[in-house]
Amino acid sequence: MSPKRNQTLGEFIIENQDSFQYSSGELSKLINAIRLAAKVVNHEVSKAGLIDILGGVGETNIQGEDQQKLDLFANDKFIQTLKNREIVCGIASEEEDSFISINSNDENHQNKYVVLIDPLDGSSNIDVNVSVGTIFSIYRRVTPIGTPVTMEDFLQPGHKQVAAGYVVYGTSTMLVYTTGDGVNGFTLNPALGTFYLSHPNMTFPENGRIYSVNEGNYVHFHQGVKDYIKYCQMEEDDRPYTSRYIGSLVSDFHRNMIKGGIYMYPKSSVTASGKLRLLYECNPMAFLAEQANGLAIGGKNRILDIEPTELHQRVPFFCGSRNMVEKLQEFLDKYH
Repeated sequence: MSPKRNQTLGEFIIENQDSFQYSSGELSKLINAIRLAAKVVNHEVSKAGLIDILGGVGETNIQGEDQQKLDLFANDKFIQTLKNREIVCGIASEEEDSFISINSNDENHQNKYVVLIDPLDGSSNIDVNVSVGTIFSIYRRVTPIGTPVTMEDFLQPGHKQVAAGYVVYGTSTMLVYTTGDGVNGFTLNPALGTFYLSHPNMTFPENGRIYSVNEGNYVHFHQGVKDYIKYCQMEEDDRPYTSRYIGSLVSDFHRNMIKGGIYMYPKSSVTASGKLRLLYECNPMAFLAEQANGLAIGGKNRILDIEPTELHQRVPFFCGSRNMVEKLQEFLDKYH
């Protein structure tokens, strides 16, 4: 069924229930929990600078990164909101050391889904009023219903996701998600507190003219990545490409999906395994990219085929317009 602009998010879910392989009621509960928490976080983000929500808290998360006040606020809000829905049996967050097990109201562990979340991607940009976002990934549990969740429920390859998406808090607030049947974007009307379908059937252009990478780390990159960056900068055909890097994965991905481009966060001599988290960032963004006619790789391998080994595993990440990722792959293959 072709999406209709200006549908509400709730109307869209009901009308497109056949695209979700499980109960539409389950999907509604999951997405509505994300939607509600996102609205609360958006409200706080929009007040940053007016209330004491900026800056660090003097602590680090499991990855050794400085935690921002808004990181913890967003983390608490998403966990609290998801816990209140009779649908989620476990939550893993980038800000938590381990996963959180959630029992059903009847105390019999009947809930079916686990959610993995990066509550506030790019939070270091908050202090300078640059767009940030939330990334989420949803799986059905693999352990038997009626038992508490285990690590096995979270360490699933990305191709087993049943839904994934992000919320970008920028000049407008958008929720973009997929259930494996294309990608659609919804913009928040702040006056009504309602998300409306504004970007139906989002796709990456097959070609793009934007490359997004932290070129300050160039000296540390693998030679194949260096060569590709030089290729992007050559005066030849439709090049040089434009370099655009915000430092917020959600923002860079969102722009590249609309305009066409490639996002790169390679491993380096400083970060031997890469920096981005497979479960909280790379898998959900890779699912979205592939559903939007793009590609996402970790080097030789497709991101969605990686078998996770730990909750906070890091991997190299490249995603974006199909032809650009394939060209990058050619440069990487020269050195393998």
